[in-house]
Amino acid sequence: MISSPPQFPDAISVNLVSSLLSLLVKENFQLQGPNVIRVASASSPTPHRSLFHTIQQLGLGAVSVDFLATVASFPNPDDKIRSTSLKVQGGGNSGNALTCAARLGLNPRLISKVANDSQGKGILEELEADGVNTFFFIVSEEGNSPFTYVIVDNQTKTRTCINTPGYPPLIPEELSHSSLLSALDGANMVYFDGRHPETALLVAKEAARKNMPILVEAERKREGLDDLLEFANYAVCSAKFPQAWTEAPSVPSALISMLLRLPKLKFVIVTMGEDGCIMLERSVNGGSDAEEIDVHSILESLKQRKDDNKTIPTCISSVATRLTSNGIGTLTGRLFLGTAEKIPPSELVDTTGAGDAFIGAVLYALCAGMPQEKMLPFAARVAATGCRALGARAGLPLRTDPRLAGFL
Repeated sequence: MISSPPQFPDAISVNLVSSLLSLLVKENFQLQGPNVIRVASASSPTPHRSLFHTIQQLGLGAVSVDFLATVASFPNPDDKIRSTSLKVQGGGNSGNALTCAARLGLNPRLISKVANDSQGKGILEELEADGVNTFFFIVSEEGNSPFTYVIVDNQTKTRTCINTPGYPPLIPEELSHSSLLSALDGANMVYFDGRHPETALLVAKEAARKNMPILVEAERKREGLDDLLEFANYAVCSAKFPQAWTEAPSVPSALISMLLRLPKLKFVIVTMGEDGCIMLERSVNGGSDAEEIDVHSILESLKQRKDDNKTIPTCISSVATRLTSNGIGTLTGRLFLGTAEKIPPSELVDTTGAGDAFIGAVLYALCAGMPQEKMLPFAARVAATGCRALGARAGLPLRTDPRLAGFL
């Protein structure tokens, strides 16, 4: 039974022991029951400045330490194999997505929870170094910080994650009303990855009361996610989620079902890895007088317009029309087909966190007012850039990256 991960020599823990006491003093921690609350200035240094660096985003969700072991091929049961490389870095959906947003030039804040252990200190240090404001973190004096073992298979270019959740979990009582209001103050976008559902719902209700736009990540069916989706203006889903959640017979029909069931939802995106993404956007103006067209026919027509010779991400869209699916219903909207970047096999290293990078780029695009036809290729380019390095964060681009020059 594993009680804690081994302490590998890596940037996340180098000279950790000697720095812990100075960190506590520098960050002005204050004990509050079993937890440690950060009471230093709410401002956090943001090293990736841009015209948008004053735009605040608030996220609530998962953070972790990732222990990434690369292997020649995934082991069989009872095998003993050697790793070809090892890396330790921060992870977790929200931590990754907001790190991506910060590197693109935004100014994100994150609500989450870690323990007062070496992993927790490393998580905070890495986020702060990337410009993610950790002022609203809860630091528990008990338990353990979350961590994940990630096995990266060089043969199949896939990754397998084994997660150990943090303990004790974040609960609503740990986020005071004054802290909640302070966290939301000045934020123009709120993002949830579906973790810490009770606390997330508390924040979502207050954000909705203040008419703040909300983006919800729907990776898989989770406790409390249904309630959270009721407040979502935007949703980004994994490939399997729409059909699992709606029980619709296909992805296009499932997207229609989601927009019909969630009246606040402006668009929903389903990401499909190397197959790109599909987005359905609700139309408020135009298209309501058009004839009904089966959504599968629209998607097929978009696929026929796709240029398979292009290696860069592209986006093809329909006009606003009445989209229908047998047994599901009819919705006035636009369908978008986004292609993924074709990464040369020699450049593809690791897909860990690709979906998180995509979401971070979508957050940036929404804050920047980027049109959807540009947003989807931009997010695909950011995600593909991250796949060229080991781990979820090592390859995340800065806004000055020449590969993003055509978008920013």
